[in-house]
Amino acid sequence: MSAVDISDRAPAWVHPSAEVEAGASLGAGTRIWRSSHVAAGAWVGADCVIGQNVAIGPGVVVGDRCKIQNNVSLYAGVTLEDGVFCGPSCVFTNVTTPRAEIDRKAEFRPTRVGRGATIGANATIVCGNTLGAWCLIAAGAVVTHDVPPLALMAGVPARRIGWVSHAGEVLGPDLVCPRTGDRYAERPDGLRRVINLSGFGQDPDEEQSASVG
Repeated sequence: MSAVDISDRAPAWVHPSAEVEAGASLGAGTRIWRSSHVAAGAWVGADCVIGQNVAIGPGVVVGDRCKIQNNVSLYAGVTLEDGVFCGPSCVFTNVTTPRAEIDRKAEFRPTRVGRGATIGANATIVCGNTLGAWCLIAAGAVVTHDVPPLALMAGVPARRIGWVSHAGEVLGPDLVCPRTGDRYAERPDGLRRVINLSGFGQDPDEEQSASVG
């Protein structure tokens, strides 16, 4: 991730109605759309798309190439790794037992969203949990615990109902991605890609010995 503007790339663009406070960092090529607010101390990477009416709080970290759709608020304690998609009106929290008249700032709990993950519209991510790389959270789901990489999560509370490929396709019993032909296998620690035909989304700990292409 890099928030340093590069001379041969366009700098960040901010809609006139949006506010980016002094002390916020925006990477090259990032676009901030209407009525959004980026607080001082927030860090937004390169080539991100920040939709309408998005709030990014102090200390929030947004990786490169993230897409945050309309009406999403990222509160202090939230970290998005590279390539995360946040659907419209999805919800993050940072306190488990909030009270309007009690200061809970010392009790903020972090939330980390792994590389390439997708969070569907109106989903809620309860704070203190980690979403694994390339997982897919269905629209309207409520995540109350850690999510494995490549897991397909749905329901209230959310539970794993299947697996998805790096390309975001739901995997059938054969664990072959219908879009790319990549093959997966279940291991004791979760799902792993064992044949990579697409070359997309390579993970450092992937089972390279079985990959091709």
